[in-house]
Amino acid sequence: MTKQFLGKKLLVIGGTSGMGFETARLILEQGGHAVIVGHRKEKAQAAKEQLSALGTVEVLTADLTSDEGVQNLINTLSQDHADVDLLVNAAGVFFPKPFLEHEAADYDQYMQINRALFFITQKVAANLVAAKRAGAIVNVGSMWGKQAIAATPSSAYSMAKAGLHALTQHLAMELAAHNIRVNAVSPAVVQTPIYEGFIPKAQVNDALQGFNSFHPIGRVGTSEDVANTIAFLLSDKAAWVTGAVWDIDGGVMAGRNSY
Repeated sequence: MTKQFLGKKLLVIGGTSGMGFETARLILEQGGHAVIVGHRKEKAQAAKEQLSALGTVEVLTADLTSDEGVQNLINTLSQDHADVDLLVNAAGVFFPKPFLEHEAADYDQYMQINRALFFITQKVAANLVAAKRAGAIVNVGSMWGKQAIAATPSSAYSMAKAGLHALTQHLAMELAAHNIRVNAVSPAVVQTPIYEGFIPKAQVNDALQGFNSFHPIGRVGTSEDVANTIAFLLSDKAAWVTGAVWDIDGGVMAGRNSY
């Protein structure tokens, strides 16, 4: 395997599982260093143990729903990781709920994460600009930010992800002159631990199989499916790609198999 990320440092917000974890694994395998941020210390430590055999990996924990937690993380990035070259914003939660049942706390949990990602990204970009270094950023958006799915009512989640798509395009424009590329991926149903928030863990696999036929390719996605595209967008192979929101969705946005 080519070491295309040799000498590069990756920061993954939400890197202890799912797409973020798989992205860190790919970058480590290809010569990079990784800093992964998670919420729970034991989960972060377990992720570090899994990834350490591949290369240099550090773990940080932060509560992205707390202003103090976000500021502490930003301070740590300034002190210890001002040399980050690559950023992936993969943190998120997903709790489908009808619009008429949403409460303020439901809405806030999504917007607090967006706020955290906004200012963490600002710090990483500012460090790159100050050092006159090129960089690449990938945001993990969502098909739900582009299209409503009746089976999973998610108005506040979708509003937040649509905002992340818009941020991607605006940052691509603003940071292009500094040789910083900003893109996003927009996945459909991907088998990740995010569904364990509202489906019992033992039932997640069976529940997600019901969505196979929703995707023209005939199956739900894997974390690796999405991570492969994220890694490509972070690499120099995508040097002429910025401001893109790529559908990684088994064909869902192309159309429908049947009524």
